[in-house]
Amino acid sequence: MAVIKKPDLTDPVLRAKLAKGMGHNYYGEPAWPNDLLYMFPVVIFGSFACVIGLAVLDPAAVGEPANPFATPLEILPEWYFYPTFQLLRTVPNKLLGVLLMAAVPAGLLTVPFIENINKFQNPFRRPIATTVFLIGTFAAIWLGIGACLPIDISLTLGLF
Repeated sequence: MAVIKKPDLTDPVLRAKLAKGMGHNYYGEPAWPNDLLYMFPVVIFGSFACVIGLAVLDPAAVGEPANPFATPLEILPEWYFYPTFQLLRTVPNKLLGVLLMAAVPAGLLTVPFIENINKFQNPFRRPIATTVFLIGTFAAIWLGIGACLPIDISLTLGLF
């Protein structure tokens, strides 16, 4: 038998919060059947309805048929590979480019160990993780934009 924390309904502060609707799942209300039986199916069916509606209203376009005998002028990877493509394209030593690509996940794996002593979740109180995130995001966007440009202006984006 489970132990449920029961609220003191004679407390005027609690009664005021409950009158405002601030009591759901806050005072030990069980997930069964309230959330699992009533709320989750609504969210799941709503998500399915949105996906099916978008698929019906705006179906994915089928592109031109592939021609194995015609090479495009510039071969580009999918958009999510642009930063790594740019690294490989601009670094003169390909081994160094591969090592730079491997350094990204290796560096991200070290961040939790560096900030292991920090117990806060607020990003303003976690300066190392916030700095790594901001620099990484800026570098990924910069490299991603540069991958779409000609190689002579790809690192400076034509700004300098």
